Amino acid sequence: MDITSRPFYCGKTLLLPGQIIRVEALSNYCKIYFDKGKPIVFAKVLQWFQLNLPEQLFVRVHRSHLVNRAFIEKVNGDNHEILLLSNGEEIIMSRRKKGILNQPYKTESPRAA
Repeated sequence: MDITSRPFYCGKTLLLPGQIIRVEALSNYCKIYFDKGKPIVFAKVLQWFQLNLPEQLFVRVHRSHLVNRAFIEKVNGDNHEILLLSNGEEIIMSRRKKGILNQPYKTESPRAA
């Protein structure tokens, strides 16, 4: 079983990481956007998802966005600050996180802190 099909639970809801496009922070809640279907809001903070989703797949590109690397189509902007996702959405990257997509996935992990 590969990492994209390994399910995990968020409360009573079973989620497949490979189907999640991005997770957006909304104060003490998070909205999960899927490749199919409507987004779902969970009463969990973004760091919880960062700790529980596979770090090989997900990268935190902004303090309010956790993005699945598999759904990143390209990086736009003069300073490479806008991510274009496969569903057509554009996500603004933090200035400090610009180089994170070129680095190995282990460098951005709250577990190490």
